[in-house]
Amino acid sequence: MIDENKDIEKDNNENNSIQYAALQGRGEIRNYVNAPQGKDRVYYNSVKKITALEWYGSILKISGFCFLEGINIFKEDIVKKQLAFVNDDNETIFSISLRDVLIDQIDPTIGGAEKEKYKWAGFEGFINFSNITDDNKPLPADKYLVYIDFEIEHKLEIIKFRLPLGNIESYLRQGFYSTAMEYFSAKRELKYNLMATYNIANKTLQIESIKLKDYNPKIFQERKRFNYLYRFMNKIGYRILYNIFKILPLQKNKILFASDSRDDLSGNFAFVYNEMEKRHLNFNYHFMLKSGTTQERSFSEFIKLSYHLATAKFIVLDDFYPLVYPLKIRKNAELVQLWHAVGAFKTFGFSRLGRPGGPSPKSKNHRNYTKVTVSSKNVAKHYAEGFGIDIEKVYPTGIPRTDVFFDKGYQKNIRQQLYQEFPFLKEKKVILFAPTFRGNGKQSAHYPINMLNFKKLYEHLKDEYVFLLKIHPFVRNDYSIPYQYRDFFYDFSHYREVNDLLFVTDLLITDYSSVCFEYALLNKPMIFFGFDVEDYIRSRDFYYDFQTFIPGTLVRTTDEMIETIKSKNFNMEKIKPFVNYFFDDLDGNSSKRVVEQIFLDQSHNIK
Repeated sequence: MIDENKDIEKDNNENNSIQYAALQGRGEIRNYVNAPQGKDRVYYNSVKKITALEWYGSILKISGFCFLEGINIFKEDIVKKQLAFVNDDNETIFSISLRDVLIDQIDPTIGGAEKEKYKWAGFEGFINFSNITDDNKPLPADKYLVYIDFEIEHKLEIIKFRLPLGNIESYLRQGFYSTAMEYFSAKRELKYNLMATYNIANKTLQIESIKLKDYNPKIFQERKRFNYLYRFMNKIGYRILYNIFKILPLQKNKILFASDSRDDLSGNFAFVYNEMEKRHLNFNYHFMLKSGTTQERSFSEFIKLSYHLATAKFIVLDDFYPLVYPLKIRKNAELVQLWHAVGAFKTFGFSRLGRPGGPSPKSKNHRNYTKVTVSSKNVAKHYAEGFGIDIEKVYPTGIPRTDVFFDKGYQKNIRQQLYQEFPFLKEKKVILFAPTFRGNGKQSAHYPINMLNFKKLYEHLKDEYVFLLKIHPFVRNDYSIPYQYRDFFYDFSHYREVNDLLFVTDLLITDYSSVCFEYALLNKPMIFFGFDVEDYIRSRDFYYDFQTFIPGTLVRTTDEMIETIKSKNFNMEKIKPFVNYFFDDLDGNSSKRVVEQIFLDQSHNIK
């Protein structure tokens, strides 16, 4: 043990408070300033231990402690710890800050004088290699050695040192760990393989990132488009046809249901159409439906669409529909948006001006709607802003597809159908995991499924629950459920109506998805898995303060999720005021109000 009262020699530059230290017997000797010639060095014995090195997907959880013998760490603010990723040229490419933790929380066997003297020597960190760069891309292709950089204030000076992690082979099953890393944007798709091994020569963790794929998906999409005629029709031709067909009379009993996000009559469309059919209204119905914006139209479909857009009294949408926005809607015609989402949660449309993925101020998107339906007068202003329209065009009728939440007979039938098709749903409690996608739109949509620790969820919850995954249909990255957990996790992502799944769900886990509005109508518990909530607020933001808005409990990690489920700390008291704010009418008559107020122009309320 050294004499801790012995001063370290100062550098001749009195403005430089950084000292140098040489470490005895553990890793490289590292000088941070030029040591004055002939000066004595002070040697400190370093003590370090890695207590956890856990992987799930591309996420690494690390914990441990380190200190210099003889130098007290009794205050948190005098010490800093980072993970340094160093390439073959000995350049530090990335540094990730570690969270300071009390040493006895990291290793309960440490007590007595050591516990007090090195109080804040502990550390822990989570590193997601899939979005480690400043622009949220995966770890660049290279080979990296991982070190701990430790910095401490001692006698008004700063001492820094770098340590290898030591022998971490016991944390690597069969000597290595490997996983995929992906990145999606409208113009780039990246895929890497990440490999973790133990570097014997340097006695530390080695991380290698190997690039497997890097291409522009738009190039592939352009090749699919078979000729110039298609591109002409998709951009200009249909508009010319639309203006020609406007010469024809407007058909006052004609309704066109048009969607680029569903190829069947479902959602709000189905409820409004069924209500009209029940009333035997004298409408002439037409449907132009397809599953996605990338699904191509034939030449005859362009002609048909242009004709119906030009001659229909009512054009009814349920989502983003790019072909209609450049058009000038005819006088006395109505462009109706039965928006698929409920309430107002994350900002959208023109509420995102100036943000990543937000529209241009000159954009024509949404601005030609004549009528929009929403769930409550309290959210009308947000939809008016998001769509760039006057608030007088926003009608708080309620959302047609929420009518089933007041129809006990429908719910009973759906439960019976699901139990018959999927008997395991009846045997245990059901957790539904239904997050929204990440990315700026459909072309870059993805979800980092590796944020879920499948192993821990399985081990802690399998006896009481089954866990259903309902990933957003926009999500492009592939994921697979580990086969050893297939009696607990089930993929329901291709099940069309998420609302039907809610009727057999005992606990909903979501994040920033509007599914929380519908589920709140059932007065059942919710957990909000916001592992990236700060980043989401910076890039997307919400109409309300997220922490006070959500009718449930916010968790950031799988461990917190499990703890909340076991303790049943769901903040259920927030659900009732949430429902009363975001729904004006709780009567199951939203479809009736939409037909009355939007299509029959009758403004009286239906009770």
